[in-house]
Amino acid sequence: MTDGKIKDDEEARAEDRGESAAEAAMREGADDLSEIAAEDAAMHISEADEAGVVDEEPVDDMEAALTTALAERDELRERLMRALAETENVRKRAERDVKDAQAYAGTKLARDLLGVVDNLSRALEAADDGARAAAGPVIEGVELTQRELLSAFAKHKIEAVSPAIGDKFDAKLHQAMFEAPVEGAEPGTVIQVMASGFTISGRLLRPAMVGVAAAG
Repeated sequence: MTDGKIKDDEEARAEDRGESAAEAAMREGADDLSEIAAEDAAMHISEADEAGVVDEEPVDDMEAALTTALAERDELRERLMRALAETENVRKRAERDVKDAQAYAGTKLARDLLGVVDNLSRALEAADDGARAAAGPVIEGVELTQRELLSAFAKHKIEAVSPAIGDKFDAKLHQAMFEAPVEGAEPGTVIQVMASGFTISGRLLRPAMVGVAAAG
């Protein structure tokens, strides 16, 4: 179709719509400009997408919210770990207190009975052959009482600390009542035991009372 024919057809359609040739030309020009503007806008949008140019405000808001959520999570986790650690410490302390109560509940009574043990020991040490011959059953009764008392002590983990002569003085278990130079005795060794000591579950109840050799 020739240009003249196209033009004649367009003019015919314009006449059918009641438009003049000038109005038809203006309308077509406006349509062309709209198409050009639309194409230009589409091109700019495409270039922006390819260049990664987007509205950054929503992204910044999301990043800020995520950062806040992570910080709150870390804080809650830290508080939870501290609470768990404190709970574990309380549990361990409670278990230790229960064990100590079981092990050392009889400490006061045992300490009060040490004097009885000492008196029984002194009575037996003072009983010579004559006393045994004269009051044998009484001495046997004292010995039996002493054995029963020491047996009861053993059931409650109360043990005697009885250093031998010549043992090294131990400040953790012994109490020096005096010091004296003794021929043949090494300084710092036990030369006399005046009273046995006792421990309860490994804890010192009373130190052994001893005399210690001093340097000559």
